[in-house]
Parts: sequence; structure tokens; C-alpha cells
Amino acid sequence: MATLKLKKAAGKAAPDKPARAPLRGAGSGVKKRPTLAQAQADRAEREARYQEQLRQRFGDQPPAEFTRRGEPPPMSRGKPPGRPTGDNKPRPTGPVATRRDEAQMQRPRRDPLPPARRAEPGAQRGGPNTAFGRPSQPAGPFGPRDTSSRNPNPRNPPPRNAGPRDAGHRDAPPRNTAFGNSRPAPQRRAERFERDDDEPVYHAEQPGSLRLSKRMSELGIASRREADEWIPKGWVRVDGEVVKELGSRVMPGQRITVDAQARHQQAQRVTVLINKPVGYVSGQAEDGYEPAYVLVKPENQWHDDNSGVRFLHTHLRGLAPAGRLDIDSVGLLVLTQDGRVAKQLIGENSEIEKEYLVRVQRADGTPLPDSELALLRHGLELDGEPLREAQVEWVNEDQLRFVLREGKKRQIRRMCEAVGLEVLGLKRVRIGRVMLGDLPTGQWRYLRPDEAF
Repeated sequence: MATLKLKKAAGKAAPDKPARAPLRGAGSGVKKRPTLAQAQADRAEREARYQEQLRQRFGDQPPAEFTRRGEPPPMSRGKPPGRPTGDNKPRPTGPVATRRDEAQMQRPRRDPLPPARRAEPGAQRGGPNTAFGRPSQPAGPFGPRDTSSRNPNPRNPPPRNAGPRDAGHRDAPPRNTAFGNSRPAPQRRAERFERDDDEPVYHAEQPGSLRLSKRMSELGIASRREADEWIPKGWVRVDGEVVKELGSRVMPGQRITVDAQARHQQAQRVTVLINKPVGYVSGQAEDGYEPAYVLVKPENQWHDDNSGVRFLHTHLRGLAPAGRLDIDSVGLLVLTQDGRVAKQLIGENSEIEKEYLVRVQRADGTPLPDSELALLRHGLELDGEPLREAQVEWVNEDQLRFVLREGKKRQIRRMCEAVGLEVLGLKRVRIGRVMLGDLPTGQWRYLRPDEAF
């Protein structure tokens, strides 16, 4: 429980004590400001007391720091003699010399290092630093040490640079003395990577020479893309010598081999056969239509695929079509990672046959004359170029069988249009010795190891 205490009533002041002045602010009362005359008199009184204290302490000659501005400086009392200096020279009375570190701080910033960092001509190892045009300074207060009269110690071996170099030692690179450094200058990049004279270089354009990648493609060793990938890795040899330079050229008679690593990498590449449905393009997506390679996924793999290859997502990397099949056509489409397969199917000198079944009709409903059929086999031109000879024959009354050795854009459709035929359907059933067979539409399989185009 809290206790309440009441203040006692203030009693009346005693009659013999004066009444206290009221408090104002932090002071106890109003202080009267002195006049100018009173202030000057107070100052003169304080000055007189101060001077009296100085005379009592120091006498008639106070120290210089206590001398007033208007008074003359006191007389010098004289300096007691110091110790004898002997043979030492007196300290110069001129301006104090700038210390070495202060001079370095005051010195302007030097220019960037030269790119080569070569020693100046005629510079000596361990000599004065004259790289920035400054005069040489003595090494110490007594000047440079004179070593001409010193006799070498017979027990110590002579310095390495005292005599001529041994014939078996190779000349060292020039020493960098621009900054007082005795270490050898770094060797130039061109000297470090300079080729030996006996290293073969396959880049000279000799008459009749071919690019190494092109020659490998002609021999069927690899595609140009594969060759350009293997050469920098050192997997290609010409006459037993490793070639790592892209753009190297070889003669037709030189022997070209590849390492086992290249063979192993090539063996890991796959070829996929698709029965392409209508509505898919062969290459890149265009006009809103998807490319055929999007069908290559595990759920679309043919259940009767007996190639023995297990699906991996790496098989989709670099998978490219080897030949075209337009969006309205169906049938066998080849996608491959192997450049050799692509060159075999769509190379300039490819002789691989492609077989098609084409359902056609004439606008007037009449049968196709034999002369027009002969013209389909040989005699037509596309884009101003004559077509190669083709095999064309009737399978039934509305279906033709085409066997071509070339593949121009929409070639069969344009050939039929030239003789008055309208194409109702087109299906590719064979490429080389590989048949479409029973592969369902929209599904795919791997090319078996025992198959070849």
C-alpha cells in the first residue's frame, strides 16, 4: 500500500535575514554589465599582477615565449660550447637536402612499362638505374665502394660471368636491367612457341593439294564437320605425323589415318529411320509446322526395333535429316548423327536410289500416253537443268513407281505436273538397300548394325 506524504507549509523568514532574490533561469540573479572604464581598469590590474609574477619567477629577463609583442627581444645569453667536432665537417647551413624517400614521393609518375622490357644497349648488370634519364646517385654518404684493390679470395670460385661461357651451354636471354633487376627478361611468346625446323607443316598451297578435311570426306573417313572436329584434338595423322592445324592441305598420295578415339566416337553416333506422317517438315520448323525429329522420343520407338541400341538423350544431339520429304508426303525419312551417312545419301556424287509410290490422276480422266511416260523417264528439265534418268512404271491403274538417283525440291510433283498428272499421294518406301517395311506411321527405329544404304 502506498503512503502519501504532504509537504510542510513554508514558514515565514526570520526578521534578521534579508529576503532571497527570486530565481531567473539558470543564474541566481541579474548580473550588472561593467562599463568600459571599469573593464579597462580590471584588465590593467590583471596585467600588473601577471608582470609581477613573471619578475618574481624569472627576474628582469623573461624567456622569449613570455615576451609581449610590443617589447623588444631580449639579449641572447650565449650558447655554451659543445663537444669538439674533430675531423668531421660542419653540417651545411643551406637548405636541408630532401630525403630519398621524400624525393621519390615528389617524383612524377613514370610511364607504363614498355611492352618488351628489354635492357638498354650498353647497360651493365647491377649498374646505376638510368632508365628514366636521372643522373646516377652515390650508393651512400661515402660514395660507391671501390673494389678494384680488393684481392679475390683464392678459396672462392670465380663468378659465373667472369670467364667465357661453355660451348655446351645455350645463350641465356638478355637481362632486364631497366629497373635494377638482375633476373633474365621474360622470353617472347613468339620464341616460346616457335616451331622446330623438323616439325611438318601442312598448310602450303602446293599445286594439286587438297584441304585435309575435304580429302577425308572424299575417302569416306569422316565428314568435313567431323574432320574439323578431330584435327585440333590430334586424332588425325598424315603419313604417321599428327596434324593439328585446321586448313592443312595434303597431296592425294599421302596416307591419312585416324586414332582409335575418333573411331570410337564415330561408332557411338546413331542413324534413325522415321515413317514421317503428313504435316511434318523434314528440316527446321517453318510456317507453324513441326520438324520430324520431334517424333524421336521413347514412347514413339517401334516395339519391334531389334537394333539393340538403347535410347539416350544424347542421340538427339546433332541429329540432322539426310534428304528431304515435303510436308504433304509420307514414308521413309533418315535422320543421322554420322556425317558419312549424310554424305552417302545427299552428297554431290551420291548414287543411292530412292523409291517412291505415287498415286496420280489426269484432269480429263484419260490414260497417260506412252510418250509422256517416256518423258518422265528421261527428257525433262527443272530450273534450267536436265534431270538424270529415272525409272518410272505403272504399279496399277492409278499408281506409279518412281526410282530416282537425285532429290530436287518437290521433284516428283513437278515432273508429274509437266506431263499433266496431278499427284494425290506420295510415299517413299526405300532408300538404297534399307526398306520402310512395316514401320508404322509416326514411329521410328534405329538403323541396325547389319544394315547399310
